[in-house]
Amino acid sequence: MERLKSGVFGIEDFEIGGTVEQVIVGGRDKFHLLQDGFRDIKQIGVIGWGSQGPAHAQNLRDSLAGTDIKVVVGLRPGSTSIAKAEKAGFSQQDGTLGEMYDVISKSDLAIILISDAAQVENFDKIIGAVKPGAILGFSHGFILGHLDSIGRRDDLLFNDFSVVAVCPKGMGPSVRRLYEQGKEVNGAGINCSIAIEKDLDGRATDAAIAWAIAIGAPYIFQTTLENEYRSDIFGERSVLLGGVHGMVEALFRSYVMDAKMGVDEAFLMAVENVTGPLSSLISKKGIIGVYNQFNESERRVFDRAYSSAYLPYYTLLQEIYDEVASGNEIRSVVMAGKRLEKFGWTTIDGTILWQVGAKVRAKRNPDLDIESLGNIISPVTAGIYCGMMMAQIDILLENGHCLSEVCNETVIEAVDSLNPYMHARGVADMVDNCSITARLGTRKWGPRFDHVTMQTVMVQMETSPADQDLMEGFRTHRIHEALASCATMRPSVDISVN
Repeated sequence: MERLKSGVFGIEDFEIGGTVEQVIVGGRDKFHLLQDGFRDIKQIGVIGWGSQGPAHAQNLRDSLAGTDIKVVVGLRPGSTSIAKAEKAGFSQQDGTLGEMYDVISKSDLAIILISDAAQVENFDKIIGAVKPGAILGFSHGFILGHLDSIGRRDDLLFNDFSVVAVCPKGMGPSVRRLYEQGKEVNGAGINCSIAIEKDLDGRATDAAIAWAIAIGAPYIFQTTLENEYRSDIFGERSVLLGGVHGMVEALFRSYVMDAKMGVDEAFLMAVENVTGPLSSLISKKGIIGVYNQFNESERRVFDRAYSSAYLPYYTLLQEIYDEVASGNEIRSVVMAGKRLEKFGWTTIDGTILWQVGAKVRAKRNPDLDIESLGNIISPVTAGIYCGMMMAQIDILLENGHCLSEVCNETVIEAVDSLNPYMHARGVADMVDNCSITARLGTRKWGPRFDHVTMQTVMVQMETSPADQDLMEGFRTHRIHEALASCATMRPSVDISVN
C-alpha cells in the first residue's frame, strides 16, 4: 500500500504487534476539519437504505449540520425504503431524497450502499452516472471482488473519477447507535478502515478520511479494496457470524446430551459465556487474557479444548478463504438474488437453543453487570472459541493481511460490535441486522461449523490430549501484542443495544 498523505488530517505511525501502520485519529474534536476534508464537495449522495445506508446518511447529515454541504439519499422509484428515509428526516421536498441515478449524477461524492448483488446488477449504470472528477465511494470491496472474478477491474479504476472506500468495523445499526450514544463524548463510534484505490487530484484521500470521521470513527486504519473484501466476506462467514452461530448450536446440544446439563445451564455455557464474560474479557484484555484468568486446572481443560478445535476449524476456514479469494463465494451471493426474490429468507433461530435463550433472557437481572459473570467462564467454551479465533487469525496473516485488519475482522468487531446484539436478543438480531451478503454467508457456512464442532472438535476433546507445541504457539503468538496495541484504540463508549 502507498503511504497516505493528507494536507488536512494528521496521520500517525502506530506500532501494532511489531509492525508499523498508518492510523488516523478521528473523534468529534476533528469535526471542525470536515469542510476542509470535503473541499469542493457540495453534495454527498448516499445510495441505498440497507444495513449501512441509514447510519452513513444520518451521521453525515448530523456531523455536517451548519455547513453548505448537502447530504442526499438516493433510492429506486417506489422503494419501500423511501418511507424509512422520510421518517429519518430526508425529504423530496427539500431536495435531500431523490431517485438514485439522479442523485449519483449530481453528487461530488457518491457513496454506493445498495446490496452487493444490486451493485453487480447495476454496475454499468452506476459508473455511467458518476460525473467526471467526482469521487465514487463504497463501504465494502465486494464490487471489486466481482469485477476481478470476471476480468473487469479496469472498468472501475480506469475512469475519470476517484474510487475510495470507508468500511466500518461493525454493522450499520452499530455505527448509528454508537454515534448517537456518544454525541457528547469524543471518541465514541465504530472504528473504520479506508481504501484509496484511485485519487485523481489528492482530494479523494482527504474526503475518505473526512467521511470516516463524520460517521463517527475514533480510529481509522488503512487497507485496500482487495484485502477488505477478502477479509470481510471471509470473516463474516467465520468467527464474526457463521462460525460462532454453528459453534454455539453444537456446544448446546453437546452440553445437554453428553454433559447432561439442563437446557438453561447449557444455554448459559454455550451462548452467554461467549456473548457475555468472554466477549467482555477479550475486548479489554485480549485472547491471552482469557487464558491468564484461569487457574491451573482450568487451563488444562482449556488446552485440551483449544487443541481439539484449532486444526479442524483451520481446515474449514482455509476452505472459506479459498472460496472467497477465488470468486466462488462472490458468485454465490450474486446468484442468490433471484432465489431470495422467489423464496425469501430461511429462519436462523428456530432451534430449541434460541427458544431456551428467549426464556433465559427474560429472567435476567437487568442490573447485573456482564463483567460480574467472569467467574463462570467455561474453559471448554473458551478454548473452542479461542481456537476458532486463532485459526482465523493465522489464515489472514498467512495471506498477507495487516495486523490491524486481522485484529478487527476476527476479534474486535466480534466482541465489541456484533456479539452484544446476540447477547441482547439472540442470533437473528445479530445476523439479520447485517448485509445481505453476511446473512447469506451465515446461513451457508454456519451449519458447516456446527458439523465440525459436533463431529470432530467435541469428539477429539474427549479422546485426545492437549498439543503442547500448539499451546506454546498460542501463548507466544504475536497477535496478543497486536491486540494490546489495538486495545489502546478502543472507542471511548461501549455499545449499548438494550
